[in-house]
Amino acid sequence: MLKISGKLEEALNRALITLFPEESRSPKTSLILKSSSLVPASKPEFGDFQINCALALAKEIKRPPRHIAQQIVDQLQKDNDFLKICNAPIIAGPGFINIAINSETLISEIYIRLNDKRLGVPLKEFRTDKQKEENNRVIVDFSSPNIAKEMHVGHLRSTIIGDSLSRVLEFCGYKVSRINHVGDWGTQFGMLITHLKEVVPEALHKQNVVEISDLVNFYRQAKKRFDEDQSFQNKSRNEVVNLQAGDPDSLAAWKLLCNQSRKEFQKIYDRLDIDLTERGESFYNKYLVDIINDLKNKNLLMTDQGAQCVFLDGLVGKDGKPQPIIIQKSDGGFNYATTDLAAIRYRLNKPPQGDGACRLIYVTDAGQASHFFGVFQIAKLAQWIPTDCQVEHVPFGLVQGEDGKKLKTRSGETIRLVDLLDEAIQRAKEDLKDRLKIESRSENESFINRVSTTVGIAAIKYADLSQNRVSNYQFSFDKMLSLQGNTAPYLLYALVRIAGISRKGGDLNVSSQNILFNEPQEWTLIRKLLQLDCVIVEVEKELLPNRLCGYLFELSQVFNRFYDQIPILKASEPSKTSRLALCSITADTLKLGMNLLGIPTLERM
Repeated sequence: MLKISGKLEEALNRALITLFPEESRSPKTSLILKSSSLVPASKPEFGDFQINCALALAKEIKRPPRHIAQQIVDQLQKDNDFLKICNAPIIAGPGFINIAINSETLISEIYIRLNDKRLGVPLKEFRTDKQKEENNRVIVDFSSPNIAKEMHVGHLRSTIIGDSLSRVLEFCGYKVSRINHVGDWGTQFGMLITHLKEVVPEALHKQNVVEISDLVNFYRQAKKRFDEDQSFQNKSRNEVVNLQAGDPDSLAAWKLLCNQSRKEFQKIYDRLDIDLTERGESFYNKYLVDIINDLKNKNLLMTDQGAQCVFLDGLVGKDGKPQPIIIQKSDGGFNYATTDLAAIRYRLNKPPQGDGACRLIYVTDAGQASHFFGVFQIAKLAQWIPTDCQVEHVPFGLVQGEDGKKLKTRSGETIRLVDLLDEAIQRAKEDLKDRLKIESRSENESFINRVSTTVGIAAIKYADLSQNRVSNYQFSFDKMLSLQGNTAPYLLYALVRIAGISRKGGDLNVSSQNILFNEPQEWTLIRKLLQLDCVIVEVEKELLPNRLCGYLFELSQVFNRFYDQIPILKASEPSKTSRLALCSITADTLKLGMNLLGIPTLERM
């Protein structure tokens, strides 16, 4: 609908300029007219679009709103471009103008989508000229687990949301770098390296001597010693100094811990079909001194109790006093804010000194909002963010249990992500076996494993993405695996129905222009299919994957009514071919949309 709405907005602007010449406008009237773009119709019976400016204009130019609406309608009907696209506009209520796209235009758009892999979604154009090349590189920073700690349910939302946003931006035409900013540096490594050297010292010099199979227990053992043993504490602090100085044994231990963690992380990413480029905190070490020096040179640093800090207007602590953002600690060490500032600067710098990105997107929990607010403000004050670049935090809420509390195991521990995925797949397998028994179907174990794995992973991803990311959401296996409601299995089932039509002899490779539609269910489905481009553009701007989920759910509902209420394979021509064309585009739309969400699909389940 983007192309159609664009043409209609142009026709509306021409009509308004003719009816209300610029020289006679007051500033307020001018503002009303400039903002008087088309809006989608609030109800299907009102058509496809509405023009609502007559009521606001009536107050300014002292004319009845219906009189103004009639003037606009009369002028639009003199516009050939408008007449080619729409039926005659209808005035409703006190002065609303309802517009319906004519059947010829709708059929033409449907035919275009039959032969378009992008299904009408435009590829973003990036203009270039001799003076300036418009950049289209975007960095999405997501997932970000910590070395020597297992990924848990808290990493789920960042990983899934970040991947989906990356997919949408890539599809829109951006060059996307998916950065995994892992916690691979810091004081905890002194503790871990000391423990490793004492427990398995042979691992530092011989490959494949030991596998730290349970990193969580290894971390807990090291932490327990650190908390209880003063001598171990002192050794650990010295080890941090050794690591920062480049001591070979310390670096070997650090690399072993990082590599082992990396293997464990990759197992999760492979299962979730997540593609990431790891660039941990350690990457920015060599840039941290430059951050301090540049902030000093710009008079942004202040000394507070021996630490180098930045004080921002409006940032106060719980005690009401100004809250400093520490850039360098009193002992000379650095913290997360310093590393994040170095990352922003590097990512926005032009190559070879940086990535040359135009947009940075940080996908983390809402609890980090104040941290990123402060970091972004400092980066702006330091003039490290060019005026034509965007830096934004994409926050998300907590994953809660059905009791409304933070999702944990019965013993109160954080749920491991691998356990969550395993349980989803196992429950999907049990549901599938029950359904096969009810339907008296027999399937081999390979089919059962493949379907249950796909459904389990899809259910977890969709349950997360279908929520407004800003809100907390309650995790429920029963709801997310249901074949009814706004769930992944419901969407998958719509695809399975269409694949079933193909297996029964319906040719979905429709290319004929001889398509004709008469039934209201057909027109409803057509209109829903043509909304895809608007939805994708909205997700690209607002970074809210749930908008795409909502669209795919509504499309599945509309298709299922179409499938249930009118014949497809038993219809006579040209209705049969026309309806198969709608089935084909529906399948392509669902597959494309689910792929942008990172959700696998099936043709049988």
